[in-house]
Amino acid sequence: MKKHNFSAGPCILPQPVLRKASEAILNFNGLDLSLIEISHRSKDFVAVMERAQTLALEHLGLQDKGYKALFLQGGASMEFLRIAYNLLENKAAYLNTGTWSSKSIKEAKLFGEIVEVASSKDQNFNYIPKNYSIPSGIDYFHCTSNNTIFGTQIKSFPKTNAPIVCDMSSDIFSRQLDFSKFSIIYAGAQKNMGPAGTTLIVVKEDVLGKVSRTIPSLMDYNVHISKDSMFNTPAVFAVYVSMLTMEWLKEKGGISAIEKINNKKADLIYSEIDRNPLFTGFVANKEDRSTMNATFNLTDESLAETFDTLWQEAGINGLNGHRSVGGYRASMYNALEFESVQVLVDTMKELERKA
Repeated sequence: MKKHNFSAGPCILPQPVLRKASEAILNFNGLDLSLIEISHRSKDFVAVMERAQTLALEHLGLQDKGYKALFLQGGASMEFLRIAYNLLENKAAYLNTGTWSSKSIKEAKLFGEIVEVASSKDQNFNYIPKNYSIPSGIDYFHCTSNNTIFGTQIKSFPKTNAPIVCDMSSDIFSRQLDFSKFSIIYAGAQKNMGPAGTTLIVVKEDVLGKVSRTIPSLMDYNVHISKDSMFNTPAVFAVYVSMLTMEWLKEKGGISAIEKINNKKADLIYSEIDRNPLFTGFVANKEDRSTMNATFNLTDESLAETFDTLWQEAGINGLNGHRSVGGYRASMYNALEFESVQVLVDTMKELERKA
């Protein structure tokens, strides 16, 4: 029986990608060696790294615009620290919209003054703050585009003369934006791109080299750029699968094509949440709802056991909400098929019939 995988991360991956990846584990490029046995400096893997970097810039429309794509390690959590190491000289502005932005603020405070321009913590991060002002004289402005735990998503980014840094871990490659507005974009692979173990960082080179501190080599973006993401041994398998996933996305028609599918999936689940009296959405304002992570609760908790049995019997996986929110979370990343969302909606309707 097919499993409908709504896991928040590690994410669902396309079946063609999983098949190619599994073949490469046994025999990569006809070498009679596994992908994870060969040297990361061999021409076969160097070609993988170069292709992954090229595809990332191509999907974002940032080729020949002064950007470099890096595949490093440590997850987005490492970038919370590395961003501040490389950019924060005196003061930076942060928008606090959830758990991950809160953690990024904590790390940045080790390096300089942090101005929290707005926060939705007062309502357990169930909305995106608006109409806030970004101070002048800052080194950069940082935000998190999509909040996996709470199911909110920034739909309109602020205007500022400062470099904009954005954590796009959970909605990278899912929607069209003017990515040239951002000086640094980073995303842990495990949410919408590949397996855990690598992080994509897309950095505009002209924002680097402006801090007075000495940066340790492993934390220095310029060092990683000069070594083509090979200063230390990269996460070979994670980079390869991320490359395959970006190839798959290209075959699908790129971000513009997948965005239409993602919007259809989101419309389907949110329409049912709004229609069905047994469910209520967690996010306060509909315009802040994430297309990637739909968070919702039962209006009658006594039905939880019945609903849990129904969705598990329907072959649904990973629907439980984060402990800080409770209820349910349907993560609908690029590789999740529309059919899976329909199965979930049908299960929600079935609960209504039984109640």
